Amino acid sequence: MRRRRARLLCSLLLTVATGAGAGTAATAAPSSSATSGVAAGDVPVPLDRVVPAPASVRPGKSPYTLRPTTQIRVAPGSRAARTAGDYLAGVLRPSTGYRLPVTARGGGDGIRLRIVRDVRQRDASRRDAAQRGAQRLGAERLGAEGYRLEVTRRAVTISARTSAGLFHGIQTLRQLLPASVERATRQPGPWRISGGTITDVPRYAWRGAMLDVSRHFFTVDQVKAYVDQLALYKINKLHLHLSDDQGWRIAIDSWPRLATYGGSTQVGGGPGGFYTKADYREIVRYAASRHLTVVPEIDMPGHTNAALASYADLNCDGVAPPLYTGTEVGFSSLCAPKEVTYDFVDDVIRELAALTPGRYLHIGGDEAHSTSHADYVAFMDRVQPIVAKYGKTVVGWHQLTGARPAKGAIAQYWGTNGSEKEVADAAKNGTRLILSPANRAYLDMKYDPSTPLGLSWAGYVEAKQSYDWDPGSYIAGAPPSSVLGVEAPLWSETLSTSAHIAYMAFPRLPGIAELGWSPRSTHNWDDYRVRLAAQAPRWDALGIDYYRSPQIPWPAG
Repeated sequence: MRRRRARLLCSLLLTVATGAGAGTAATAAPSSSATSGVAAGDVPVPLDRVVPAPASVRPGKSPYTLRPTTQIRVAPGSRAARTAGDYLAGVLRPSTGYRLPVTARGGGDGIRLRIVRDVRQRDASRRDAAQRGAQRLGAERLGAEGYRLEVTRRAVTISARTSAGLFHGIQTLRQLLPASVERATRQPGPWRISGGTITDVPRYAWRGAMLDVSRHFFTVDQVKAYVDQLALYKINKLHLHLSDDQGWRIAIDSWPRLATYGGSTQVGGGPGGFYTKADYREIVRYAASRHLTVVPEIDMPGHTNAALASYADLNCDGVAPPLYTGTEVGFSSLCAPKEVTYDFVDDVIRELAALTPGRYLHIGGDEAHSTSHADYVAFMDRVQPIVAKYGKTVVGWHQLTGARPAKGAIAQYWGTNGSEKEVADAAKNGTRLILSPANRAYLDMKYDPSTPLGLSWAGYVEAKQSYDWDPGSYIAGAPPSSVLGVEAPLWSETLSTSAHIAYMAFPRLPGIAELGWSPRSTHNWDDYRVRLAAQAPRWDALGIDYYRSPQIPWPAG
């Protein structure tokens, strides 16, 4: 577990030969090509062009240049460093054409990844002890996900306390290289990185993105593609909305018709689909390789028509409704008075918890318009202890605060003005909050009336509106310390392809990521819109089809 590795310091050191021809020129002043994310000649991307904005940037004098002789060296036996090295090499090899071998042999020049353990040696000198003390202090300040990136003419060093921090540092390094580094074919370079030091830690521990795979089903490969896009901006939670009126998307052995029948359709009447347990494990594994924790959601007691259609006993009248392919909400409900309901919930949560290594399990709870308030409260009183019984922390939509949130429960806010008193009261009583205001963070909202995809019930949400708010003060009366983080939900009533996902997520997703990662003091729309524009060539290189918001000064061409 990460906590058991909390006293590890991971380092990634990039060096090259410094003989004839290995020198580099001093850093040139930023130009329009640098701010667009494309290195022109000797002009590298400035350190302050990164998204999310780093906590601290200290410019240096000379850039570093990747060369054909660069190697990646890892400490023998360091699995975390080896994994990070293999990942970095996989990113850089196609576009640079360099071999970038990952080796455990020490000495010489190249890229070095090493894990320095925080142990005391009895025979160490006082000077060595002081150096180790400074390393420990620096590592502790970086926390569980932070990193330090140092660039000189001869080396680039990424230091982190954990493998997650090392991974996040690599994402920053990618942004400091020319955008063409993201292409899958060999590019001409040069591969220069601005000199200086970035020290970076996240503001919030929860920086999530939700993908609705129920209204429209998305394959394992489509989910993986989205995971890769999320990882670029240091998102660390993948919330999967696995059940709704239109489809049940996860195989449950004890209730097999949930998937085979309840998952057989989707909005508009398409074939739907579901994840086998092996599929789900593969999504979890892949997300973990990008340092995202999967948070599965089974929405209840409402949004349950797919389950009710699959098993008549779950209905109060014992009659199964037909499958549903529309987009209305609030008409379905599990039968709170029936004991079979809780047998069903126990089985589903037991099987899903066993598949999910992360700490969290989302039980929905929104738009239960067909459940009386008394039944809703009674239902949540029964269901929350079941989640705890299987070792998970309850997450629910903020309507959970209108019942009795369990100790340690997390409420996900999706309102539009932050004025709900029950949410603030729950926060004062210890309920943690994830902020997903629909008119700010919902990625399925149309940008403007002409947007061909999405909905508009929460208004039109352009890039500025999505970025220009503060999670720490959004809920009136809630202590800032109650905010666990932010999340960008993407509902799929109108979305059915990976291109649809990308178009609605970009350019808004990086803004939500910045609100979750960067210090409040760095939030500035005028600065951000320039940094965001510099991401466009990267998205082009990665094949991400984004919305060209008129609010952003995109590079020409």
